[in-house]
Amino acid sequence: MTSMSDRIPASSMPTLRQLQFLTALRAQGSFVAAADAVGVTQPTLSAGIKELEVTLGVVLVERGRSGAILTAAGEDAAERAAQALSEVEELVRATKGAGRPFAGTFRLGAIPTIAPFLLPRALPVLRRKFPELRLQMREDLTARLLEGLRARVLDAAIIALPYDAPGIATASVADDEFLFLAPQGHPLAARNDLAPEHIKDEDVLLLDDGHCLREHSLSVCHLAPMRRSSEVGATSLHTLVQMVAGGMGVTLLPKIAAEAGIAMGAPVAIRPFAAPVIGRAIGVAWRDGSPREAEARMLADVLRGLF
Repeated sequence: MTSMSDRIPASSMPTLRQLQFLTALRAQGSFVAAADAVGVTQPTLSAGIKELEVTLGVVLVERGRSGAILTAAGEDAAERAAQALSEVEELVRATKGAGRPFAGTFRLGAIPTIAPFLLPRALPVLRRKFPELRLQMREDLTARLLEGLRARVLDAAIIALPYDAPGIATASVADDEFLFLAPQGHPLAARNDLAPEHIKDEDVLLLDDGHCLREHSLSVCHLAPMRRSSEVGATSLHTLVQMVAGGMGVTLLPKIAAEAGIAMGAPVAIRPFAAPVIGRAIGVAWRDGSPREAEARMLADVLRGLF
């Protein structure tokens, strides 16, 4: 048993805010992005990390032009910090919420090819069902959202499945059909037997690397990774639609985006395949063993009700 004399003085203990800064820095990889994730300025976060290093007496971060890289001591400290923060958050939630779901802040991420089309429908429903909910939203690529879950700076994320992610649990919400998008008057848009193999010889436009929709599209069309019309890729579905409208090629469009009107007013043709092509599933992800698992599953239930 630790005696009073063996305990570390409170003045020599790191603050919870400093621990939060460190876990955010590990998740984001840069001081600017980490500061944005926790809602502080970059100098504030940088100063907090420096104070933490002084308190612990060890260098935690190597600072360079390529970003912030945690040292071995920093990685170990960040993992322990994440565990400590998780325990503190669960203590606060259990005490304040008294077991009520979504009674407080819930940090939710979503990928760019789902967020703009699903969240406008989902957020009003969540507000009505859980009036005490204070939602913090973050839109980002899947890999960074999952790292945020592991670092405990996110509670759940809306992503596209399948996605192999060790340490991450998921619940499927709904299948998302892929539609064919081409410039107006394209010959394939007139076919009644349209199938994915018909577009193999077309210039198929894809999102840039890092977007999981790119990989799902390649899989559906059985295309080689470099089979695209241009070395200039699109960074968003909105850009992709405009590239198609400009005659640069054809693409696959998630039905959820088409139904939200993403191509409204553009000179394009949207056609379903003769046999529906399910390109991906929309799902909710959370860290395995997270104390917010029950709420993540409830979120998935709410989203299922929208389809």
